[in-house]
Amino acid sequence: MKDKIYSNVKNKLKEILRNKFSTYTPKDNYMPFHTGLLGKDRLALFSFIHSLNTNFGTTIYEPVARELAKGKFKISENQVKIGREIYKDSDNYIGNTMRELKAGNIDPDKKKELMELKKTIPDEIDKNKIISIKPTKVDLYLEDYEGNIYLFDIKSPKPNKGEFEGFKRTLLEWAGISLLKDSQRNIYTGIAIPYNPFYPEEYNRWTMKGMLDIKEELLVAEGFWDFLGGEGTYDRLLKCFEEVGVEMRDEIDTFFKKFQKK
Repeated sequence: MKDKIYSNVKNKLKEILRNKFSTYTPKDNYMPFHTGLLGKDRLALFSFIHSLNTNFGTTIYEPVARELAKGKFKISENQVKIGREIYKDSDNYIGNTMRELKAGNIDPDKKKELMELKKTIPDEIDKNKIISIKPTKVDLYLEDYEGNIYLFDIKSPKPNKGEFEGFKRTLLEWAGISLLKDSQRNIYTGIAIPYNPFYPEEYNRWTMKGMLDIKEELLVAEGFWDFLGGEGTYDRLLKCFEEVGVEMRDEIDTFFKKFQKK
């Protein structure tokens, strides 16, 4: 991570926290036992952390990832509408693939899936076979200087097992939509997990088995952040968060002390 990018990330984190402070109001829940035991300021802190954690992905991970990627990629954007049009044959292929994966008849194979998706798009497009779908927005859209496109869905560290079917369909739909625009372009679609909650053990991947191609569709912790900013980015990013916490400690303490008398 370059020093300028490192500084930009720190400033972005401070901006995010200060914006949160300026708009934050603790929930007005009457909790006399909690208040008596912990105090209003600690209860306000707990409420703040819960509020922040609820949308940590969009509030912190996405803008930080976008900022990091600016040093390496030509385009880096959050919450991008990738489009709604997909070729009918591509959509049929995705539906068939999902059914086969759910039944356990095939193993996920991203390279093969992309190759097959490309085959569903002819040289001469039949406009009558273009249909509309409603894919989710891309959390992180990247384009490098060679024109390669990377589309990431940033997820919580412990997604539910049942959610991976939806994740897989989303990745395939993003690829199908992008390939209809340009079937010759290199497209990567993947799931990003910001940190490994099982550390120091390896990431527990059993919940994804049979639905995601682990080697091709999943980037966890260092795999994701180092991809964005280069080798060593993850470790430096953790240090960056720690430094911001230290530098803003008085500011944070002052903010929550005002809730003591309320």
